[in-house]
Amino acid sequence: MRPARIRTRPPAPLGALLAALLVALAALTAQTLPATAATAAAPGADHGAVNTSPTPAAATPVAVNGRLKVCGTRLCNQHGTPVQLRGMSTHGLQWYRQCVTGGSLDALATDWRADVLRISLYIQEGGYETDPRGYTDLVHSVIERATARGMYAIVDWHMLTPGDPHHNLSRAKTFFSEIARRHSDKKNLLYEIANEPSGVAWSRIRSYAEELIPVIRAEDPRTPILVGTRAWSSFGVSEGSDETEVVNAPVRASNIMYTFHFYAASHREEYLATLSRAADRLPVFVTEFGTQDYAGEGADDFAMAQRYLDLMARKRISWVNWNFSDDHRSGAVFTPGTCANNGPWAGTGSLKPAGVWIRDRIRS
Repeated sequence: MRPARIRTRPPAPLGALLAALLVALAALTAQTLPATAATAAAPGADHGAVNTSPTPAAATPVAVNGRLKVCGTRLCNQHGTPVQLRGMSTHGLQWYRQCVTGGSLDALATDWRADVLRISLYIQEGGYETDPRGYTDLVHSVIERATARGMYAIVDWHMLTPGDPHHNLSRAKTFFSEIARRHSDKKNLLYEIANEPSGVAWSRIRSYAEELIPVIRAEDPRTPILVGTRAWSSFGVSEGSDETEVVNAPVRASNIMYTFHFYAASHREEYLATLSRAADRLPVFVTEFGTQDYAGEGADDFAMAQRYLDLMARKRISWVNWNFSDDHRSGAVFTPGTCANNGPWAGTGSLKPAGVWIRDRIRS
């Protein structure tokens, strides 16, 4: 998703005298108005940061497209035009908050040219449940950083184990009530309310969504909400089902989308076909994918991943890659030690092969 170029009409022909007067006025204006220039990073700025001064508002994804909404089976901008967001997900903030800095987000917004940042807040595994106040405040902070850079932000309630979202329903109500109340006036948010449900029927996931969504809507009636699907957000494929269970019994709410996750080295033809069919009948957002196996490690399968990206480009399916960290696994884009050394963030010098590949696809 890139800003469209503005075309203007040429001025009507002018007489010689009027033309001369305009030239003189232009010269006078040039002498009296101060020139503007890009601001260089100040001494002591984040190592590897790119253009730490604010990005001109007209150039950012949010400035161009405004508040998003679901229209039919697509994600649309403020004018009702379908858009495709492309970006990155953080790793779990309890482990890799040091990878989410002013410098790294500058690079993501201006060097990578990403449209969206997914803020991944694990609930268990040492995450939210261990310090609800601290992790809620951390998410507030990352939302503000993404907003300042004109990127969209997905607030990811990263429930994983246990796989039944009802296990964390009370926590989710508390968390999302505060997030929605604090940020409802922003135009750049999406709420992902259940990362990867597993081991439960679709009816159980749907009932969770139908209990939580009204709580969010009481604080924020306009922000799109993303609902996880069965079997680790595979539309049930990983547990022997498919998208028809959602098509036949959708969540009873508006302005929502359904999430799909894939890892190219593990999830082959059946998953690709499911995504294609589902996107023709449901609003779908791929909030997590990798070029490796389902654990985010092992060899990259760039050829299969490209087939997914080609499909998503044709059908305007927004996507987010896992993950923007320096974890040792091949799916983390930075080489180990990058975050501890505070960069360098821009360019490809600190990137693993998967990082080079995905940065190129986001930029292109």
